[in-house]
Parts: sequence; structure tokens; C-alpha cells
Amino acid sequence: MDRGLRIEGLRITRGGETLLAIDAHVAPGAVLTLMGPSGSGKSTLLSVVMGDLAPAFRATGRVLLDGRDLTGLAPEARHVGILYQDPLLFPHLDVATNLAFGLPRGGTRAERRAAVEAALAEIGLDGYGPRDPATLSGGQAARVALMRTLLSKPCALLLDEPFSKLDTDRRDQIRQLVFARARAAEIPVLMVTHDAADAEAAGGEIIRLGV
Repeated sequence: MDRGLRIEGLRITRGGETLLAIDAHVAPGAVLTLMGPSGSGKSTLLSVVMGDLAPAFRATGRVLLDGRDLTGLAPEARHVGILYQDPLLFPHLDVATNLAFGLPRGGTRAERRAAVEAALAEIGLDGYGPRDPATLSGGQAARVALMRTLLSKPCALLLDEPFSKLDTDRRDQIRQLVFARARAAEIPVLMVTHDAADAEAAGGEIIRLGV
């Protein structure tokens, strides 16, 4: 089986004009970083992989994940996780329930509770389960968002400027956590960013767009 994320002959157009053309392969645990100005097609590429491309755009080519052709699959059938600039935690749910939302269906209530407690311990937030997400710091919320995504057991992870709103110290900490977890779980990562430090921290291949 061809493992990892493979982008074959992908061309994204808008109004007949080519926005982005790319061929790439991201091996399990590796990171491919796309850098470029706004409007260069970075986030649009993530939308193609996620399966939620806006109607104004058209994409040709193929995206394969562990050998599966994702073309035509609904977003929920693709097993792709994504982290955005904002953590996007559910404000009406406590931290534990936010994490439980990421768990696959099945298991007893006790098993799911234990999985959530173990996840909180892993990100250094023991005892934070009952907390309102609004009371978390930016770094804490980012950790919860990351763990919620990882609990869903994605086959690939997309990063859409997820570190941009963190202060310098937290940014480095969360970057290290994200990339270490992806390597350990052998999840291919596709990241878009404006920040050269993000790309350097990722340690993988960098494609510069719009240059």
C-alpha cells in the first residue's frame, strides 16, 4: 500500500485561471509546508484535501490517502483532521466533552471517560475536564484542540496557520507538541503558513507559492 498523502497533478482554477498546480507526496510522520502570500491558494488546497472546496473553485487531479482516492468522498469519510488559527472549541461544552467529541463511536461510558482523562494528562491539563473553554489560555485551548483532533485518529493532519495567534513561548511549545505527536502516530502533515519559523520547526519539505 502507498502510505501517506499523495497529491497527483492537482490543479485548482477560479474563473478559468489557474490558482495553484502541485504534485507532492507526504510520507507518514513527515510534514510538507506551503508558504506564500494571501491568495496564493494555500488554504484552498487544504479545502480540496478536506473535501469542502467552495463552488467558485474547480479542482482536477487526484488526492490519495494511504492509497485511497479521496475524490468524491464526503469530508467525514476522508479521515482527515484539521487545525485552524482558532481552536474552535464548542463553547457550550466543557473541556472533557469537547475532547469526547473527537473519540470514535463505541465503548462504554467508563472507557470514554478514561480516554479523555488520559488525553488531558498527556497534554498537561489534569483536572481541566469540567472547565469552561472560555477560561482556558490560548496555549491551553490549542492543546485541547490538537488532542481532540488526534483522538479522532485521523489518517492525515492539515494545519491552517494554527500557531499564528499564540505568543512566542507558547508557539514554540505547541509546534513541538504537534509535530512530535504526528511523528509518533506516523500521520502525514500538510501545513500552510506565512511564518518561516513554523516551516523551520516542521523540518520537512517547503514549497513556496506565488514567488
